[in-house]
Amino acid sequence: MDGNGRWAKARGLPRIKGHEAGAQAVRECVEGCGELKVEYLTLYAFSAENWQRPKGEILSLMRLLEKFLKEKTPELIEKNVRLQAIGRLTDLPESSQEQLHKTIEQTAGNNGLTLILALSYGGRLEIIDGIKSLLRAIELGHIDKGMIDVEMFSKHLYTRYYPDPDLLIRTSGEMRLSNFLLWQMSYTELYVTPKLWPDFTKKDLFAAVEEYGRRQRRYGGVE
Repeated sequence: MDGNGRWAKARGLPRIKGHEAGAQAVRECVEGCGELKVEYLTLYAFSAENWQRPKGEILSLMRLLEKFLKEKTPELIEKNVRLQAIGRLTDLPESSQEQLHKTIEQTAGNNGLTLILALSYGGRLEIIDGIKSLLRAIELGHIDKGMIDVEMFSKHLYTRYYPDPDLLIRTSGEMRLSNFLLWQMSYTELYVTPKLWPDFTKKDLFAAVEEYGRRQRRYGGVE
């Protein structure tokens, strides 16, 4: 969800105002996915690299996360959205972890859209953590190293409970993956829009999905 800072700068506003505007785009996207009967939506909300930002901005982002979760939990329940999260969640401030787990618990019974927040997430870190998880399983005698294949390794990633993404939408014209779901994106369709994230609307989501519908996915095969 790129472009919050640039959106704010273009308007002479502090960066946090861009993040606040981006929260509205999240709402639009969640609503749109619900209308399209999308089963899983993963939002790259805070990367592991984002901890390098100024402390003041990080604190503001964590407060915004807590505020968003607290205020939107009733709406998530009403719209039958189940919240989940991936990443090194223990890196988050305790108050953020508490609110996150509270919202996850309160929406656990929903069976519509599964909204996954990637928080303190990095694709390379996920792969490293997956390797460590496999090694522990081998040491404990739960699996033999000869059993390791693509399917087995996928079961040791943060996303083991979710399918690989069909479509990646990248805002603000950025032409890179930025360490997002590197293992899972092997055959994901990419859609790049020059729009900054706060300007991304439900209409833009529908346009991206319509474009996806015109793609031919061959997974390395032939037509």
